[in-house]
Amino acid sequence: MKISYNWLKNYLTQCGTPEVVANILTSTGLEVESVERIESVKGGLNGVVVGEVLSCEKHPDADKLKVTTVDIGADKPLQIVCGAPNVSKGQKVAVATTGTTLYFSSGDEVKIKKSKIRGVESFGMICAEDELGIGNSHEGIMVLDGEAIPGVSLKEILQLEDDYVFEIGLTPNRIDAASHYGTARDLSAFFRTKAVLPDVSAFMIDNYENPFEVSVEDTDRCFRYSGITVSNLKVKPSPEWLQKCLKAIGIKPKNNVVDVTNFVLHELGQPLHAFDADKVDGRKINVRVCDEGCEFKTLDGEIRKLKSSDLMICDQSKPMCIAGVFGGLDSGVTDETTSVFIESACFNPESIRKTSRFHGLFTDSSFRFERGTDPNMTVYALKRAALLIKELGEGEISSDIIDIYPQVIEPAEIKLSYNNIYRIIGKNIPADEIQSIVEALEMKIIDRNEDGFTVLSPTYRVDVQREIDVIEDILRIYGYNSIEIPNIVHSTLSYVRKPDKDKLINSISDFLTANGFREIMSNSLTKSGYYESLETYKPENCVKILNPLSNELNVMRQTLLFGGLEAIAGNINHKKSDLKFYETGNVYEYRETQSPDRLNNYREETKIALFITGNENSPSWNKKAELSNFFTLKTHVEKILLRFGVAVHNLSIGDVPKDIFADGMSLSVPKGKPVLNMGIVSKNLRKNLDVNQDVFFAEISFPALMNFVRQNKTNFRELARFPEVRRDLALVIDKNVSFSVLRDIAFRTERKLLKGVGLFDIYEGDKLAPDKKQYALSFTIRDEEKTLTDSSVEQIMNNLLKAFEKETGAVLR
Repeated sequence: MKISYNWLKNYLTQCGTPEVVANILTSTGLEVESVERIESVKGGLNGVVVGEVLSCEKHPDADKLKVTTVDIGADKPLQIVCGAPNVSKGQKVAVATTGTTLYFSSGDEVKIKKSKIRGVESFGMICAEDELGIGNSHEGIMVLDGEAIPGVSLKEILQLEDDYVFEIGLTPNRIDAASHYGTARDLSAFFRTKAVLPDVSAFMIDNYENPFEVSVEDTDRCFRYSGITVSNLKVKPSPEWLQKCLKAIGIKPKNNVVDVTNFVLHELGQPLHAFDADKVDGRKINVRVCDEGCEFKTLDGEIRKLKSSDLMICDQSKPMCIAGVFGGLDSGVTDETTSVFIESACFNPESIRKTSRFHGLFTDSSFRFERGTDPNMTVYALKRAALLIKELGEGEISSDIIDIYPQVIEPAEIKLSYNNIYRIIGKNIPADEIQSIVEALEMKIIDRNEDGFTVLSPTYRVDVQREIDVIEDILRIYGYNSIEIPNIVHSTLSYVRKPDKDKLINSISDFLTANGFREIMSNSLTKSGYYESLETYKPENCVKILNPLSNELNVMRQTLLFGGLEAIAGNINHKKSDLKFYETGNVYEYRETQSPDRLNNYREETKIALFITGNENSPSWNKKAELSNFFTLKTHVEKILLRFGVAVHNLSIGDVPKDIFADGMSLSVPKGKPVLNMGIVSKNLRKNLDVNQDVFFAEISFPALMNFVRQNKTNFRELARFPEVRRDLALVIDKNVSFSVLRDIAFRTERKLLKGVGLFDIYEGDKLAPDKKQYALSFTIRDEEKTLTDSSVEQIMNNLLKAFEKETGAVLR
């Protein structure tokens, strides 16, 4: 939000320099992110001073030039050659000294240098208005008042004042400060003074020749509606002072009527809208909703289909404006307009927010309405705008004020306790000072006693509804820096259940980062379209957002997959295709249950996601690039599991969802919940996000990891004193037998001495039957108490072979 310093001063009885004001605003909660200086004249007329022409003689070698001597308050006069026809002795003139840069009204830029003109030296320039950039006249030099003192800056003589524009990072709860007067209220509270509202006492109705009829059908969406007409006006460019105000905050002036509505919006924070009164059918305004799908052409020329919940400002036959958001093309003010109907209203913030987000229209008006405007400002703002339009457009106020306010919004009544104020702020501020701050904040004290007092919070403070809100206001005006740091710090020892979730997450992050992964953070909000064709994550299981920011962010994510794919797509578009990402975040799900508590229908779970795509390594002179594959991902996943004491061979291997993965595997606790899914992402999903290379994805359930960590006990054990033995078997088995089946059989058969089972070769070909394959398995055997003998090893291998033959029909090759 932009606030003009010069404009702001109009509402203050006490002020400071721009630097002081910026510091005060920041300290009171309106953070000034930047301060920009705006010169009233480009270059600020630096180096241009008042000069007195002491002599003026004809140039010896040019008929149209004159040689002058000019006193500029220096030790000696300057000799300046001048070509203006009106220069003469005794004049007070504007002199640009050598080294000065002038910015002409034409846009040219000239630096004044010592020069010779037709053989005569010239040490400056006597300037015309257009050469100073303050006018367009070039008929002759600018002649100043005879009282001007030589050597004084021309900027001081012309009383030119630079402006400063504050860029304020307005927080969503402080919509009351979204105007110059609103900002002035905070400054005045700091100075313990009162902000000055513009005077509207001159408001009077000139005639009743242009009456309007207003009806509000939807009072739930429109809390208050006020209006008035101004007739017989002339639409023309705004005066310089108004254009200057708007330009300072980045608004392009259009015409006097539109500029006044913008001016009042940024002055008082009350949005207004001006309709061409002659385009309003039947001179009737109806505030209502329209039918679903009704078409409406907005000011930008777009035809928009309305929702049945969009509040509209209509005339007798058609909609004219999306209430509080955007005007219509066919009812706006043009150069031919001679009378206007001015609207000043207070709309339901939720309704405006939904409409603005649905249509993707974000305007200064919707910004304020969707956060909550002051319902008791509408009539005052209407009077202010009507007076300005009457003055600048030479019009007449031609109707009574129409004001429909069915349910008056009263100020919030809030009780405050001194003990709570002292406890929360951490300092015993004198009661008199507390009350002076409260009154400076325009809160009316209606009751007080030795324990506290009761206030009425003004209706423009939509964020102040509770005691804690008032205490926060007291503190920010009193000053956070005024609270001393105590000599004694009290603290409470906290106990965190083991294992510590945050430590585990940090441990995983450190591990993955050390292994070349980069952490990403994607939005928990995503679009429902991702889930429309999925069975694993069904659309009906999405947690829907009631007031979505846009249709692209209308549900909570059920998986971390799509956020990662979006990040991958963005990087590939920037020519970064070799990627290793990870993310830790929550996923959300809605499932209807029979529980009377609706909260039980919602589930939230922390997941860890890994993404690998592109080459595993960059090519170099001694090594070719190698594409990442499923086993690249599997290696990292198994390392994570082992790091937390999860024995992979104790997990059951299963299939992955085919709508998510083209191929892969899932790991789960035997007869229990799944631990993770990993594999290659489905081609259809990749295409939806314009990712045309293989992506390997794993999603791990963090609660499952936590359970393993809770159950895992770390015990010290000395290094093995006896060697391990490795034996291999080549087994011919049916194609439908997986390695995990063989591994499980092996560990069931030899529970004590078998330490590991590996698969190091797979063969399928014409030397085997079509339904057969060959697995080459390795077995690691070790006895912790003695050295194994050949006979004991052979016995174990025979037992394994018999078990394989019995349960799978395996044959030793």
